[in-house]
Amino acid sequence: MSSNGFQNSGYSNERPPSSTGSGEADLATDPASSSFFANDFKKHEDLKQMLDGNKDTVKLEAMKRIIGMVAKGKDASDLFPAVVKNVVSKNLEIKKLVYVYLTRYAEEQQDLALLSVSTFQRALKDPNQLIRASALRVLSSIRVPMIAPIMMLAIKEAVMDMSPYVRKTVAHAIPKLYSLDPEQKDQLIEIIEKLLGDKTTLVIGSAIQAFEEVCPERIDLIHKNYRKMCNLLVDVEEWGQVVLINMLTRYCRSQFASPNQDENAEEADRPFYEDSDEKGDDSPEKDEEEEKKKVYVMDPDHRLLLRQVKPLLNSRNAAVVMAVAQLYHHCAPKSEVGLVARSMIRLLRGHKEVQYVVLSNIATMSIKRKGMFEPYLKSFYVRSNDPTHVKLLKLEILTNLATETNISTILRELQTYVTSSDNEFAAATIQAIGRCASSIKEVTDTCLNGLVHLMSNRDETVVAESVVVIKKLLQMQPSEHKEIIIHMAKMIDKITVPMARASILWLIGEYSERVPKIAPDVLRKMAKTFISEEDIVKLQILNLAAKLCVTNTKQTVCKLLCQYVFNLAKYDQNYDIRDRSRFLRQLIFPGDKGGELSKKAKKIFLSTKPAPVLESTFKDRDAYQLGTLSHVLNCRATGYQELPEWPQTPPDPSVRNVEVTMPWTDSKPLKSKKAQKKKSFYSDSESSPEDDSDKSSEDSSDSSDDSDSSEDSSSESESEVEDSDLEAPDSDSEEDKPKIKSAQKKSKVASPVKSVSSSGEESSEEASSSEEESSSEESSDEKEKLKRKPPPKVKEKSSTKKASKESEPNLLLDLDDLGPSTMQNGGTPTVQGNDILTPMLASEMDNLGLGDATVTTNMMAPPVQVKTKSYELLNRMSGNGLALSYKFTRTISIFSPKMASIELSFVNNSDKPLKEIHIGDKKLQSGMEMQDFPEIANLGPGASTTVLTAVNFNDTTQPAKFELVVSEQKFNLSISAPVGELLVPHTMNEKGFLTQQAKLSGMNENTGTAKIAESNISPSGIYTCVMEVANVLQVPSSEENVYRFAAKTLSLGCLTLVSVKVLESQAKVTVNCEKMVIGSMLVKDIKGALEKGK
Repeated sequence: MSSNGFQNSGYSNERPPSSTGSGEADLATDPASSSFFANDFKKHEDLKQMLDGNKDTVKLEAMKRIIGMVAKGKDASDLFPAVVKNVVSKNLEIKKLVYVYLTRYAEEQQDLALLSVSTFQRALKDPNQLIRASALRVLSSIRVPMIAPIMMLAIKEAVMDMSPYVRKTVAHAIPKLYSLDPEQKDQLIEIIEKLLGDKTTLVIGSAIQAFEEVCPERIDLIHKNYRKMCNLLVDVEEWGQVVLINMLTRYCRSQFASPNQDENAEEADRPFYEDSDEKGDDSPEKDEEEEKKKVYVMDPDHRLLLRQVKPLLNSRNAAVVMAVAQLYHHCAPKSEVGLVARSMIRLLRGHKEVQYVVLSNIATMSIKRKGMFEPYLKSFYVRSNDPTHVKLLKLEILTNLATETNISTILRELQTYVTSSDNEFAAATIQAIGRCASSIKEVTDTCLNGLVHLMSNRDETVVAESVVVIKKLLQMQPSEHKEIIIHMAKMIDKITVPMARASILWLIGEYSERVPKIAPDVLRKMAKTFISEEDIVKLQILNLAAKLCVTNTKQTVCKLLCQYVFNLAKYDQNYDIRDRSRFLRQLIFPGDKGGELSKKAKKIFLSTKPAPVLESTFKDRDAYQLGTLSHVLNCRATGYQELPEWPQTPPDPSVRNVEVTMPWTDSKPLKSKKAQKKKSFYSDSESSPEDDSDKSSEDSSDSSDDSDSSEDSSSESESEVEDSDLEAPDSDSEEDKPKIKSAQKKSKVASPVKSVSSSGEESSEEASSSEEESSSEESSDEKEKLKRKPPPKVKEKSSTKKASKESEPNLLLDLDDLGPSTMQNGGTPTVQGNDILTPMLASEMDNLGLGDATVTTNMMAPPVQVKTKSYELLNRMSGNGLALSYKFTRTISIFSPKMASIELSFVNNSDKPLKEIHIGDKKLQSGMEMQDFPEIANLGPGASTTVLTAVNFNDTTQPAKFELVVSEQKFNLSISAPVGELLVPHTMNEKGFLTQQAKLSGMNENTGTAKIAESNISPSGIYTCVMEVANVLQVPSSEENVYRFAAKTLSLGCLTLVSVKVLESQAKVTVNCEKMVIGSMLVKDIKGALEKGK
């Protein structure tokens, strides 16, 4: 029985009983089992059967399990044939997961993947943008040179796609194709150029990454998109921001003048200027040249970059903050670099890996900018749980920041670090104390005394490092520290670390004349242990013996000891020691002949030697760009691009004035030409105000399609307008311009106002050159104002009378609508017809007793008709004949006062009726709400209809995403609200306005300066510009040339105050709002409207 039990327990070929009941776990651990060595031919057999089934739910479950395996790192390549068959599945979820799988394994299973290329090509035309993007991603993952032409065709088609997500995938596919076939570079550069001109933030980051990998030398592709990239930088995804900022850093270094060139020039030319003053050279030409050299005016585009990256210092991504920090370090004026210190200190609270990179950059920056991080000294104190590499970096930074004022605090902190159990850290602390002592002479003696006390420490590493540091410090002041040398000589027997013993021997030999009795005795002890010493100690024993022979020529003991040591070294195993002994023997004991060198042996051995300079190990790392791998490793890494030097003379800034219109944006050149003709005709001074209003309404409809390009151009030019006010507009360079250009500029002033709907190049060029033209246009502007001022005054009076008479019945209607609910949300403009809005005047509201006090209303504009803007929501091509547009009615929503009322316009351009049109699933951000419109049962061919819906945007500019269901077809749509449509007019008087404006100052205040277009310079023009941008109500103003408007946000009711102060042709726009994002965006939009001509 016992034998049977033994056999059953160990050698039975049958499956043993499982503890879990299944038998699988125990079988896997049984080494005697035959299945342990057998191949599992039925691996993943259940998944294959599920994928071959007919039910989509089963296939979807199988694909989820497979993707889970891939995510865990398990090999699922044997399932490739079963998965690739489902690439033609009609189920959207299955198709997505299949594409994810194929992206992972297409490179490994190239032959099988090639069989599905035709399927991928068909999928590139799928209505769903995710499928199109996934197909392109899989196609670019097949690393076969044979399909490079197919990939190129797919990329060329996809770059024209309406979906930004697909265009983003194109940017990712470009580097893959370039690595596969570098000969396609020229065609890929053309595609990159199109992607760089894209106006969506989703694409721009990936486009820059493709640019960096394919053609980083083509800096000319960046010129025309530079301002747009700067303005969109805040909204780009985080990793796109990192790539974009690094590229803009190199662009800035190659295209702008150094902001610190004045300081460098003063330091370099200081002796020269002193000499010139002594000589009394008063030549005017040299004085002018010196003045030109001293005066530096920052390029507006340079300032634009620094201003746009500054908010990113608050980013949650450490890489973005570091990218901004390195940009400021390399490109900003020295006085502004300190802005990044607080944000970099914030990153030290992150992971240890992040701390190491940030501290490496701070260590480099702190060498040249001590004052930058000195206020945050305590942030660099070492913690007990810090790893060693972090401790060493913090120690390096503390040493760099040491000054005469804070040295006592730092030394007190370093004193506690010496007792650390980490030997490497303790040794580095002693070196740091030595550096502090060498750099600050006031504490040299204190540090030396402290290091001498450390020599009695129990830890051998601490003692050895102290000796080495003391040796370096004594070289600076050898005559004053005889007692320290004697003390170190007495400790020679206790110290066993070779480097420390060698340092003591060097000190005794170098300063043997100050210890004449101790030095020979030390040599005697060293001669006894010469054979057992390390090589570095043996070399110093030879040096000590030679120096004692030279200094003590009368003592025979020294000569005998020296010869004894030379004989021992003659037969040493190390050839360096043997060579040194032969050399020293011939120099000290020359023999009968006697060489010339032996006569000067004392000068050779005991010549004054320069004191060692204790420098930071990070001193030379500034040669590499901060934040790069090369900087962290302190050696050039593969793919590193050198940071270009600042140019002596910066290139022409006019290359950045070009605006590109992308192929997928709707452009209507016929309408723009028509608008130009109308504007040149109606801008005559003899035209009536009624004609002007008709003209503005017609032109606004014509220019609605091209609003995107005009808004971008205005946003790009705003930086230059702002900087032209802050900096000197009259520069010396303007005097040297040719007369032809000045004549052209004068003709521009006198010419009629240009069309808004024309290409954005003209507007951006005029805005960018505003700083240069300001001085040459002053005289012409004054003449123009003198000519034009008298007629408008008379006409404005007549027009106001007409407008007031016409608006009386409208005001009566408005009063009837002012119920309790209306007054809670503020007055709203009255709708006249379908498109035109007539805002009510706050002055008339005050006259009716709704205001707090009666004020002088001399800065009130007459009622102006403001046309609502329509936005395309669904194109008839992508909507299979259904065209859908929307506009904000600016009325109180019947669903909720917190919702923005939106009018949807449906047009059926197909030959078939469209049925059951309604809203499907909604994908809204938290806090947002959307009201469904009543279902449209039937929309016949050529028919159109309008419905009302409402959206609560929760006071954000995030889009409201939803599905539109049309006859079982689904379209993914999104409605975005301009920041001005998130407001509702609010009634208040001037006193209340000024009181609330004072409360909303500081961070809640956003300002900007704009150059007003000639057509907008009148009060009605400014009023129209503000009302077109934002749903606000005018507030009476007693100040001349100051226009005030008030509103509240729809959702939370935050007060929003807008004021426009006009000074000649310049306008200062100020927005006060608790919502800082709304305030900054509203300033930007109003500036663009004021700069844009009618």
